[in-house]
Amino acid sequence: MTGPTRRIVTGHDASGQAIIQEDGPVPRYKQVGGATGPVFHEVWNTRATPAPIDASSGEPDEDGILLAAPKNGTRIRVLDIPPDDDSFKDMTPEEAKAHFAEIGAADASSFTGKESRHAHMHRTETIDYGIVLEGEVVLIMDEGETTVRPGDIVIQRGTNHGWANRSDKNCRIAFILIDGEFDPALKG
Repeated sequence: MTGPTRRIVTGHDASGQAIIQEDGPVPRYKQVGGATGPVFHEVWNTRATPAPIDASSGEPDEDGILLAAPKNGTRIRVLDIPPDDDSFKDMTPEEAKAHFAEIGAADASSFTGKESRHAHMHRTETIDYGIVLEGEVVLIMDEGETTVRPGDIVIQRGTNHGWANRSDKNCRIAFILIDGEFDPALKG
């Protein structure tokens, strides 16, 4: 894995000219779930749709790392997913919930034990666009799975899923998350 993702933010100066407002590492960069967990590079979030565009405000304040997009908003992040290790096989449902609690989403975990397809199975009320940048990762669903490679794009529509890196190399994937709302028939 490499260091924090570089973030370049544009804005406007006092005369309305387009400028580069920020250029540097993402402000929130953290490994979650211990030494074998993924690394989150939090790039930006918005809190409204449509998102307000003004001269020079920055990203809305946010403490820590949160899994889902803000209500009525969006989130972009880069995620480094290291190769799976044996700890996933022995993980308890409580440990899985604790992993998701680190990113404000204990209730997103759907792992119930050995009968679940992966220890990090989860579901959020969002539409997520996932774009693999390097490496590969297996998208695991309740029924079926597929390997996702560089350039592939996943449109995750509020479904229960997990990510397994069965290779021996890091997978880097960019996610754009959009707040959503479950149809009453899917709230379950």
